[in-house]
Amino acid sequence: MNTTLSKNYEPGQVEETWSAHWEQKGYFHSTPDERPPFTVVIPPPNVTGVLHMGHTLNETVQDVLVRHARMSGFNACWVPGSDHASIATEAKVVQMLEKEQGIKKSQLSREEFLKHAFEWKEKYGGIIYQQIRRLGCSVDWNRVTFTMDHHYYEAVIKVFVDLYEKGLIYRGARMINWDPAAKTALSDEEVEYKDITGKLYYVRYKVQDSDEYITIATQRPETIMGDTAVCVNPSDERYAHLKGKKIIVPLVNRAVPIIFDEYVDPAFGTGALKVTPAHDINDYNLGLKHGLPTIDTLNEDGTLSAAAEVFVGMDRFEARKASVEQLRSDGALVKEEEYSTRLGFSQRSSAVVEPRISTQWFVKMQHFAGLALDAVSSGEVKIHPEERFLATYKYWLENIKDWCISRQLWWGQRIPAWYAPDGSFVVAETREKALEKFEEKAAHGSRLTADDLSQDEDVLDTWFSSWLWPMEVFNGIRNPGNKEIEYYYPTNVLVTGQDIIFFWVARMIMAGMEYKQERPFEHVYFTGMVRDKQGRKMSKSLGNSPDLLDLIDRFGADAVRFGILISSPAGNDLLFDDSSCEQGRNFNNKLWNALKLVKMWDLRQAQDDEPNKKELPFAVEWFEQRLNQVKAQVTEQIKTFRLSEALKTVYSLIWDDFCSWYLEWAKPGFEQPIDKVVYEKTVSFFSELMQLLHPFMPFISEEIYHQLGERTDDLCVKQFTPAIATNSKIIGQGTLLQEAISAIRDARVKNNLKPKEAVTLAIQSDNNAPFEAISAILEKQVNAEVRFTSEPVANSIAVVLGTNKFYITSEQAIDTTVQKEQLLNDLEYQQGFLASVEKKLSNERFVQNAKPEVVDAERKKASDATQKIEAIQKSLALLG
Repeated sequence: MNTTLSKNYEPGQVEETWSAHWEQKGYFHSTPDERPPFTVVIPPPNVTGVLHMGHTLNETVQDVLVRHARMSGFNACWVPGSDHASIATEAKVVQMLEKEQGIKKSQLSREEFLKHAFEWKEKYGGIIYQQIRRLGCSVDWNRVTFTMDHHYYEAVIKVFVDLYEKGLIYRGARMINWDPAAKTALSDEEVEYKDITGKLYYVRYKVQDSDEYITIATQRPETIMGDTAVCVNPSDERYAHLKGKKIIVPLVNRAVPIIFDEYVDPAFGTGALKVTPAHDINDYNLGLKHGLPTIDTLNEDGTLSAAAEVFVGMDRFEARKASVEQLRSDGALVKEEEYSTRLGFSQRSSAVVEPRISTQWFVKMQHFAGLALDAVSSGEVKIHPEERFLATYKYWLENIKDWCISRQLWWGQRIPAWYAPDGSFVVAETREKALEKFEEKAAHGSRLTADDLSQDEDVLDTWFSSWLWPMEVFNGIRNPGNKEIEYYYPTNVLVTGQDIIFFWVARMIMAGMEYKQERPFEHVYFTGMVRDKQGRKMSKSLGNSPDLLDLIDRFGADAVRFGILISSPAGNDLLFDDSSCEQGRNFNNKLWNALKLVKMWDLRQAQDDEPNKKELPFAVEWFEQRLNQVKAQVTEQIKTFRLSEALKTVYSLIWDDFCSWYLEWAKPGFEQPIDKVVYEKTVSFFSELMQLLHPFMPFISEEIYHQLGERTDDLCVKQFTPAIATNSKIIGQGTLLQEAISAIRDARVKNNLKPKEAVTLAIQSDNNAPFEAISAILEKQVNAEVRFTSEPVANSIAVVLGTNKFYITSEQAIDTTVQKEQLLNDLEYQQGFLASVEKKLSNERFVQNAKPEVVDAERKKASDATQKIEAIQKSLALLG
């Protein structure tokens, strides 16, 4: 315990010391025991990057819940880890190889590329863990899990094989979302739609063997070369005469049929639609229905393929410009106009997504959707805040589509499908097991060898691995009956961002119900989106996302935790600014100054002259009640995930009640010793306050706890004592004392009575008892001699507080001008307020229709206002 304290709190060394101490003690490591578990699995951040402010909020919320549980008798287990993030990581590695070594991916074998990828992961993956440590997160570092760890990889493959054998995974050619930048398929959830202003091009198509033309509007003239029909509505009389006719596709002069289908809206545009099955999902469905050929005019990188016949090898957007110019030159472009539309972008690469027909692997989702929907609808999994996200969750599950899980990448879990030379395949966990399955099928006259088999080149979607996270961090897939999965699963709460409710949350519920027949977590707490003070989403491209380690270096981890949490109501977006961290730093310094004050008392601590006295000073009795009151409030707030509200409650108790009021009331007079009982109670209160604050701000609370006295325990594992019933009478007296001190001090300032100038304070009240208990403190706080009176005091400054009146007299002549002005303003306000209430009460419809308690509350307002008006009028009369 350091007896010499710095002027201001210096977080750097404190944070380093306590982090090392907690880890050395093993406080955050959990093993199954007789205590009830409290389990949280960290949403694994991508190994590619660093923690942004959204992560900072997320990890802080989790740490508050975990630390509070650890201090409440639970065996808290918080599992950290990171996600391999297949698309994002592969893009980073490809970029690094080209930039630093001049090597293209195409020059490497798969094994060589993966070697580089793992080296990159080892070099950069640790940054995230460093940030989590610096933030003070109490994770179990013995349990760090990576989604490409050997055991985890095997679990993913095992699940794939199992679902395939159950008929829930299939391979087929479908229209999928294609990312031309990453050159991979995407699931529907990985496509982000944005409203943009594009162009609509009106193009003339010539009817074959006729002088007639049909004008068709398209947003994508670069796909005209893939047209295989033109479609009109069978009820559209404008085109009835064209049945059986063909039409010439511009640019390539291909004759294609005119088909008739009710899908086309005759009232939209010209009522005619170009059909390009390879590049639009609706056209694809029309093509299947009418047996149309499919011409894929795009390569996987978004350039035009040989099938396009023109502009081959040109980028799709350059080809759009070239197509428009050619159409204009050919006289086929009628007009072009601006058009508002929604366009899909890849969440990973930000490239415009292409609809593309491709052979991929899919999960049948109808089976899983029912499991995830029932778990939430029944209340087995509870969503917070429910009112914002439950409807969205249900809508997605009720309208779910099959999940495309294959990705054309090398970084990730490789799909365990094995192909024979003739193209037939089996699904198996290993090459050896695949060979056994081929032999069982007896599909070949000649015997196959392991060397004859080739494995599918694609890897699995990242989310296909992370949906197993709550189970496989405890080896629950590979070893489903092990001691740890039975103890720690299901987990207690998942804290995550609202943007991955479908990617991850719903899918984890699906996997949990499928493989454990049990929910993966009881509660889901959605944090809001962290935005800058202008309301913009934080991003690297905008340069508005602060560096977490830089913030911690500037303000300290506790201040950053305070700053991000104080302004984040559950589920709502929050505007983050450095000033909130500054508020946290100011709070730290407030606590530090309070510590220095109490330690000064210790230096001149008095002996207890009355060891057997039982009656405690009012300040001690009052704060004891307030502390118990707030302990109960905070427990309930944390239980219901109102964490920002809980922090504000603790902050107010410490800053206002403890520092501003209690310490002032309890401190000894100038150069007087402190009463021993008061000192010991003060240290006890301060210690309990630090325990209450600890889940939110762990470093300074632990430091102050140890500075307050010699300790044999540590705060981070010190168990909370239950809050006891509070005495509302004492709490009410404390509130009355606060209000009286504030009102009297305000009156002194307004009337130029200096604080050092002693005055007489006469109290007129219907009940003097509450004031008798607080009169000694009141005298000291306002520098007054207190007495009671049954009638107004002439030549005084009158202060009205509810139905109580205070009369301040001084030997110095008092100028009542300011007081008169204030009283007249108060009188005008109260009269206006009373008139508005009486108007409402005179409305018969209001009195008849409003709830009785509402009417009673309005009558109480009228009565209180009447009493205040009478008191003000009496005070004015005394002033003459």
